[in-house]
Amino acid sequence: MLERIRRLKGDALRDLEALDSSEALERWRIKYLGKKSELNLILRGISELPPEERPAVGQEANRAKMDLKAAYEVKAEALKREELERALQEERIDVTLPGRPVPLGRLHLSTQTLREIYRIFAEMGFQIVETPEVETDFYNFELLNMPPDHPARDMWDTFYIDEQILLRSHTSPGQIRVMRRYCPEPIRVILPGKCYRYEQVTARSEFMFHQVEGLAVGKHVTMADLKGVLIEFCHQMFGKERKVRFRCSYFPFTEPSVEVDIDCILCGGRGCRVCKYTGWLEIMGAGMVHPQVLRNGGYDPQIFSGFAFGMGVERPAMLKYRIEDIRYFFSNDLRFLEQF
Repeated sequence: MLERIRRLKGDALRDLEALDSSEALERWRIKYLGKKSELNLILRGISELPPEERPAVGQEANRAKMDLKAAYEVKAEALKREELERALQEERIDVTLPGRPVPLGRLHLSTQTLREIYRIFAEMGFQIVETPEVETDFYNFELLNMPPDHPARDMWDTFYIDEQILLRSHTSPGQIRVMRRYCPEPIRVILPGKCYRYEQVTARSEFMFHQVEGLAVGKHVTMADLKGVLIEFCHQMFGKERKVRFRCSYFPFTEPSVEVDIDCILCGGRGCRVCKYTGWLEIMGAGMVHPQVLRNGGYDPQIFSGFAFGMGVERPAMLKYRIEDIRYFFSNDLRFLEQF
């Protein structure tokens, strides 16, 4: 029996030395160390041997099993290193090959338009200030000369979170926040951001859109200053050939108030379906800051005056690039976005 164990151990070690893969090593383990291996059968059959042979056979069998396990672990580690080196050789990267080009993203059309607006007003000395998208009724309406039950509130279809908190329906509440932050210093800022209105989505209106609010406050600020700034903006944004028209209008936070139009880009002012055959396209609302709004911002209207204006971002982009449907901006259709 002892000779049988020694012969079995020698055969196992010779077979182990010749192995060259993990799969062959696993088959070797099952054959020589598995539950049904010859060595395990010898160990289970020790009780059937004569009592005087059992100690020597048991010691020899256990010693052979331990030696084979140790040899197995050494061989497994060696095969793992060999297979890793082989894989690295086979999958080696040829650094002389040109790299694969990575497609670059691009700025969204709304962002491009915003940056163009920033550039134009920055050249005229306006700073950019961001204000909250989630507002209070107090800032969104009351401080802008629209107390509760004021009929002008119907001009904005508002998303209310509760009775006092809402998603801002315009960027105008930023006027009050900026005035209260900088009073009594002069102000010349634009306030860009998203606005939200509870209205039907159509080709010309979205429930979420960008606006840019403008505000200038100081001593001796006049309507002529407002007209000069907006005419310069229109010429830089839409072209020096554009004609600009100011029409009387009404906003509760400006007095007097005006609507600003440019001659239709598509038809050159001759009249078409886009401009409703008037030859003009509305681009923004504006006016002189109402004295009560100045007071709410901390300024004395006997000393200070100011002008304000508000414009969309998507609609000027629609005019400039002749886009017929505002819904394209937020539909994430690459066929549209990759054109700009």
